[in-house]
Amino acid sequence: MVIQFLLLLAVAASLVYFVRQQHGVRLQAGKRLAFVAFLLFAAYAVIRPDDLTWVAHKVGVGRGADLVLYATVVAFVFVVINFYLRTREMERRITELARAVALRDAEILNQHRIPTAPSARPDAEAAMLAAVVAEGKQP
Repeated sequence: MVIQFLLLLAVAASLVYFVRQQHGVRLQAGKRLAFVAFLLFAAYAVIRPDDLTWVAHKVGVGRGADLVLYATVVAFVFVVINFYLRTREMERRITELARAVALRDAEILNQHRIPTAPSARPDAEAAMLAAVVAEGKQP
């Protein structure tokens, strides 16, 4: 009886924590509903373990605890795949951002350079480059 109280307390704490978090658009409605359904299922399984054993026998599993274990494994695989896809998407966004910043920095650097027009005398171009270097600017 004490373990049921502790487990229900843990489920309630998880629900309160989940509801109070500011998920914004990061967490889709389907995932929210699935998590709430999972918490309700967990609370029901704690309150009525014999019902869970009955369901386990109906689907061909020996015990209710085994059914919960199998469901947890499936949920864990879902979470890992979801985490992998989100990580891959973030890496793609970071790559795009790094490319945009590199292009912007290159454009800013090129704005400070002297335009290189083809000159008739190579000595004139070398003198112009030497003057820019002497001023402390990068060519």
